Amino acid sequence: MNLEDAIDITAASHTGRVRKHNEDSVAYGPQIGFLVLADGMGGYKAGEVASAIATTTIFRETRSALDTLVRGHVDHATGYRYESLVVRDAIAEANTLIYRAARDHADYSGMGTTAVATLFYDNIVTVAHVGDSRVYRWRNGKFEQLTVDHTVIQEYLNSGLYTAEQARASTDKNLVTRALGIAADVEVDLREYKVHANDVFLLCSDGLTDLVDDQQIAASLDNNGSNLETTALTLVEMANSRGGIDNISLILARVKRSFATPSSWQTKLADWFTNG
Repeated sequence: MNLEDAIDITAASHTGRVRKHNEDSVAYGPQIGFLVLADGMGGYKAGEVASAIATTTIFRETRSALDTLVRGHVDHATGYRYESLVVRDAIAEANTLIYRAARDHADYSGMGTTAVATLFYDNIVTVAHVGDSRVYRWRNGKFEQLTVDHTVIQEYLNSGLYTAEQARASTDKNLVTRALGIAADVEVDLREYKVHANDVFLLCSDGLTDLVDDQQIAASLDNNGSNLETTALTLVEMANSRGGIDNISLILARVKRSFATPSSWQTKLADWFTNG
């Protein structure tokens, strides 16, 4: 199913006011309803390499797998839909390639990247992530973070060692506990959510959320309505006006209508026997 007419998508990526290089990378495919964002880290330009490998690999592997995927099935071992496992496996492949590149090239030693991706299908969105880049959802005036950061600070919050106020003030908020390329294997967090018309999803790097809080992001979404381009530019400008100390990247996606997958003849036959 082509989702180009069902979901509006826009993206923005800015170096910021301090960094010399943009180590973030974004990619999206409106037709397949797929978005991916990565925030690289490492030595001179190595972060750029890691994030580029991540988005390129995750997008390529996801698109390729979707071409042959039998849709609408759930993997009973994990409880996830096959579409979610496609994204998980694509992220795992990116991790392998980044890990090997860091191991085999001295200039790339120690490089890594966050990764966050969303795949829309059958009125569902799969959210997959590693690290502290985030996914948010704006629905009926409510702004909600759908991912949980893989950071030291988040672990402090989870254990009760830090309050939310202490976490926001901490200078160690960007110490990640999970990233692509750091180890041979990586654990990918997966979530699946029902999608409603007029939902807006935001994928972003911490260059945005470290400087613009949730209330300010929500206000921008509220003020600009369905104009995603204006919202994206406004958010980048807000982060830069507060110092722009990191690269700032985001992708916005607004659901315009239902995109339920048409039932297969097997499903229709089963429904006939069940309900007929």
